[in-house]
Amino acid sequence: MGEILVGTCSWTDPTLIESGRFYPESVKSPEDRLKYYASQFPLVEVDSTYYAMPAERTARLWVERTQADFTFDVKAFRLFTHHPTPLSALPKDIRQELAPESTQKANLYIRDMSPELTEELWQRFERALLPLDSAGKLGVVLFQFPPWFPPARANKEYILQLKEHLPQYKVAIEFRAASWLEEARREDTLSLLRGNGFPLVCVDEPQGFRSSVPPLAAATSDIALVRFHGRNRETWEKKGLTPAERFNYLYSQEELSAWVPKIRGLASKTKQVHVLFNNCYGDKAVVNGRQIRLMLD
Repeated sequence: MGEILVGTCSWTDPTLIESGRFYPESVKSPEDRLKYYASQFPLVEVDSTYYAMPAERTARLWVERTQADFTFDVKAFRLFTHHPTPLSALPKDIRQELAPESTQKANLYIRDMSPELTEELWQRFERALLPLDSAGKLGVVLFQFPPWFPPARANKEYILQLKEHLPQYKVAIEFRAASWLEEARREDTLSLLRGNGFPLVCVDEPQGFRSSVPPLAAATSDIALVRFHGRNRETWEKKGLTPAERFNYLYSQEELSAWVPKIRGLASKTKQVHVLFNNCYGDKAVVNGRQIRLMLD
């Protein structure tokens, strides 16, 4: 039976801090918050690396502020997952090297970058995570692909190329295009991931939308991941919301209980299962994280 680690997808969300229901009053600095979080959970997902390129110095601080067996899953930078990326999210020296037509755009996609600049960003991203990897604290690098990333040949090839860009890290794949895992294509997708050692990110999320991925519990590598996005149908595809507002949902005991045998089933097929709560509005993620740990224990 593999080890089961439970955590949340942020330890610094403003709504969590403002709620006053997780961090003690005396815990006010970024250093103290991470230390306290790590005393409560063995795992966290870093989502700040999606919005901006990570820095090696920051990763070293994360290593210093957590116990030896703590694990960080790191979300891949948005440009690498075909999401629109504001110019301001790119390093200044990279922005200065862009083609003139690219600097006129509000957002860039990876197709707007030259191969040389793209490769430079990949190398910087890899180097930034080295302190975590060297300390044995890097779990997976999570690539969350958007609804407009369907199971086309070019996209399958792009996924396979991730091993070339980050050869020493474990890369996990989350789909937001339901077509990857619809019944007719499901086995092809799972075979693609399984054959290349990529963990499929299993998800719990609202159903009935074009972007809804079914709540499978499939192991495709020696690590399995389950991410709980909440089941807030009103906000799932609503525009103009913050991530916290979109995932504002508290799971019931009954809803979590249905996942317990699935998670144990994943643990029976893997070395480790990462269970992550992305319903990071107020203290809802930490409440549900604590609940499911008790159920699994």
